[in-house]
Amino acid sequence: MAFTNLMLVFIFNLLYLSLSSGIEIPEEFQKSNHTNNWAVLVDTSRFWFNYRHVANVLSIYRSVKRLGIPDSQIILMISDDMACNPRNPRPATIFNSAHEQINVYGDDVEVDYRGYEVSVENFIRLLTGRVPPDTPRSKQLLTDEGSNILIYLTGHGGDGFLKFQDSEEVTSQELADALEQMWQKKRYNEIFFIIDTCQASSMYEKFYSPNILATASSLVGEDSLSHHVDSAIGVYIIDRYTYYVLEFLENVHPNSKRTMSEFLAVCPKSACLSTVGVRKDLFNRDPSKVPITDFFGSVRPVILTTDPINIVETPKRKKKTENKTKVQVKRDYVPQFPMHLVQVT
Repeated sequence: MAFTNLMLVFIFNLLYLSLSSGIEIPEEFQKSNHTNNWAVLVDTSRFWFNYRHVANVLSIYRSVKRLGIPDSQIILMISDDMACNPRNPRPATIFNSAHEQINVYGDDVEVDYRGYEVSVENFIRLLTGRVPPDTPRSKQLLTDEGSNILIYLTGHGGDGFLKFQDSEEVTSQELADALEQMWQKKRYNEIFFIIDTCQASSMYEKFYSPNILATASSLVGEDSLSHHVDSAIGVYIIDRYTYYVLEFLENVHPNSKRTMSEFLAVCPKSACLSTVGVRKDLFNRDPSKVPITDFFGSVRPVILTTDPINIVETPKRKKKTENKTKVQVKRDYVPQFPMHLVQVT
């Protein structure tokens, strides 16, 4: 009899909590292991005529920082030979638009691998975690099984390979095996792989590890083209696919409702002049239901509870008298493109 009464009390309390709190935890939230976001951004080329590639990667770097991924969780690999190149008419600057709206090589750029450190060996070691024991934390991908990783690559490539510094190549099979090692060692939850190069889709064809969503700027047999020249600098300054990606990202904010399916359709052939490739058979979720901030933003820890929380009252502080003549400056990221070129949604 006592046991029956106890069960009735338990059921009554459970029903009371569910009705009174009104909290409904989404099924996707309960099942998610996603706890943190990282980005690996790599420009695999060097030399002045490849100016656009470093502009590509620095623009993506700036976008993910604006959306909340801290520098401590971004690995940036560039040759770093453009800003101070003697042919650069504007020393210490890199622009991604002929309007020169913003210098993407700003004061807050933290380069982790530069010059000849940008090699196939270092890239594969970074992904798999097989770095020397004396490697600084800033040069390590300290991910775990709860990490969503954005991998962005740009440079020169061909059918099944990506060139590094015009001296070596990483093959699609080597890259696929590195990602499999990451999965076996529980170094990621999900990966979003982006590559902007010629015949780019060949680099994800060999992938066989789960939870990977991939997109590429061109299919096998196609070139990935540049967007426009800055006549003051004398070279192409951004690639076509990355230009439209940035135009899309400028309309994304940390609380955006934009989805990955919208991102995957960002550059139709009429704009890119090449066919954007997408591979989603390894990805377990519907991209139309995946927020873009699952890869391009930060993850804020949230605890859902129905238990009462005791909040200790704190003494009210006296308001400081402010000088009304003082103008407060609002600090924010400057748009990467001129505002008349970006449609705000």
